Formats: sequence, C-alpha cells, structure tokens
Amino acid sequence: MQTISTTQDLAAFCDRAKGQPYVTVDTEFLRERTYYSKLCLIQLALPGDKVEDAVLVDPLVDGLSLDPLLDLFRDENTVKVFHAARQDLEIFYIDHGVIPKPLFDTQVAAMVCGFGEQVGYETLVKRIAKQQLDKSSRFTDWSRRPLTDAQKTYALADVTHLRQIYEFLSRKLKETGRARWVGEEIAILLDPETYITRPEEAWKRVKTRSNSVRFLAVVRALAQFRESHAQSRNIPRNRVFKDDALVELASTKPATMQDLGRSRLLLREARKGDIAEGILAAIQAGLNCPPDQMPKVSKERDKQQVNPALADLLRVLLKAKTENYGVASKLIAPASDLDLIASGERDVAALRGWRREVFGEDALRLCQGEIALAAKGKNVVVIET
Repeated sequence: MQTISTTQDLAAFCDRAKGQPYVTVDTEFLRERTYYSKLCLIQLALPGDKVEDAVLVDPLVDGLSLDPLLDLFRDENTVKVFHAARQDLEIFYIDHGVIPKPLFDTQVAAMVCGFGEQVGYETLVKRIAKQQLDKSSRFTDWSRRPLTDAQKTYALADVTHLRQIYEFLSRKLKETGRARWVGEEIAILLDPETYITRPEEAWKRVKTRSNSVRFLAVVRALAQFRESHAQSRNIPRNRVFKDDALVELASTKPATMQDLGRSRLLLREARKGDIAEGILAAIQAGLNCPPDQMPKVSKERDKQQVNPALADLLRVLLKAKTENYGVASKLIAPASDLDLIASGERDVAALRGWRREVFGEDALRLCQGEIALAAKGKNVVVIET
C-alpha cells in the first residue's frame, strides 16, 4: 500500500491519472470538534488492478503541496468519481476553492438506478462488486500518525471497489437513458453555493412551532450570531448553544445576565463571556427589527395552508411513480416538497427538470383534478377524469 508523502510523488501519480478516463476519490476527515472539516487522508485509484493504481495521500505531512491534485481536479478529460461526494467536495472548496469536474457521484447514480434511498457504499460493494467490507476502522482517529495497516486497508477499499461500481452504474445509466437525470443532480454539487453557509440564513434550519414574525426575528438574530461565532472560532455550532436552547431563548427573551442564568437548556459556558453578551445583543436586535425587515414566513413553515387530503394523494402518486421508475422517492420529492405542492406552491424542485417528467406533471394534474388514482391489483394506476 503506497502512501504518498511528497509533492513530487503526488505529481507523478496525478500525471498518470490525467491520461485515464476516470479516477476514484475519497477522503477521511475529522469534524467532531471543529466547524470546518479537517482533511486527514486522501485516497485515489485509477482503472486497473495493479498495486500502483491505488494510493493514499497524506495531507498532514509537512511540505506536501496538494497543487498537483488540484490540477487533476481541474482537468476536464478525467472524470472524478466519488461516493456521496458532498462533504468531500466541501473540504476541497472551502480549503482550496476548487470543485473537481467532470464529476460523478455513485450514490446519486445508484438512487436513480433503483438501489434505494441514499444507498451506502457498503451496500453497493456487496451488490455490485460482490465483496464484503471490513468497517472496523470507520470511526478511528484519522489525524493520528502512523496509520495502522487496518486503517490503510479500509481507506483503500473505499476507492478500489468504487471503480467497478462506477463502471457498472455508467453502463446502467446509458441503458436506461437516465444519464441526464444524474447530470442535473451533479450540477447542484458543482455549484459553489452548495458549500457556502451564510449566517444570516442559518435560522431557516431551526425548527419552530410559531410563525410569529417577531419571534422568528429573534430566532434569526440568535442563529446568525451562533453561526458567525462558530465559524470565526472553528467550533461546532452546537458547542455555542443547541437548537432547543435557541428556541427557548427566543421564547423567554432574557434581557440581562441574571435572566440568562435562569435558562434550563443553555450550556454553562454560554452563560458568561462573549457568548452570553452575543446572545443578549442578538435578542435585542431581533426585538428591535424594523417591520419591513422581518423574516418572511414561507409556505413551508405555514403548515395550515396544506391541504392534507391532497398531500396524502400526492404521497400515493409518488409511491406509484417510484415503483414504476425504480427511483428513490426522496430523490424525486421529499415530504416537504409534497406539502408545498399541496399548499399551492409551484417553485418546488419536484416540479423542475427530470423530476417534472417523472412525477411533477402528473402531480400538477392531480392537484387540478385532471387525473385520479385507483387501485389495480397490487398497483396504483392513474386514471384520466
């Protein structure tokens, strides 16, 4: 098992890769104690089965430059193959401003090809490569050196079997004519916006039961402070305060340090110092928010507008479509999209691109009363009204 630890050796391997149709890529990283992922290991494999066709790259070695790898990532002639690429791509974009392309994500392709919801790599190895993976090293500390032979074997398996999986899924997509569907999903992964977290938008991820715009203004200010604080200090946002504490603070609106000390859910470290001061300032900012700058409540938050009967029918239609096409239902339309459609919203991912062809057109026709659903044996069929 070759571990590359010099820029010269990395450049030599990447030069070989540029003459190949594809290279498989994976990473090992740590994120439990930081906001941004710490890259600890890179695995690369070329088509073939020679020992030198698969290598490990140690980015923690002093003096090693990843520039040759970044040049490979920019090379348009070699496809970069990942499985569940989002976190890997985020690391390379945040650290180096580079997103590998052309890009292929085997998890996305597998969901399009009927392998189920967010199918794991281990499942694909079993079903396509007919091999078993030893996952005992999955949760080891990848920042510690030296790496054990078990860690190296585990890491290399994440790119060696990926070659066979990629070739199988590529053929499958050509046979089914669904390469364009995967291409639309890959476009999202290639968009830098996918990896940018803006503190002012962080509130949209916080689940609340109230649609009061004044309450949401405080939630927004608290979430923005938490995100900015976590980013600037490179610590997990939950280390600042968790979502349940955020919602509690937005409800009780403490105005002083003494008030803050009565919080049931706030971590002890957040009741003093710069975090406590930031919390109190954020609450005041939310309370003083001008009316014209209040958060706009989307239909996704306003569940009262959802037609529950129509939402249930859309779920039945989606199930019928997924069984017919063999595509993972969550890839076509998550439950939140179905509720939005049932509430009258039309700017929904399920109504665009390949999803519209598979599901969206009939979903709209169902909403307009142009089609009905009926049981025929074990299947659900669409009937013109």
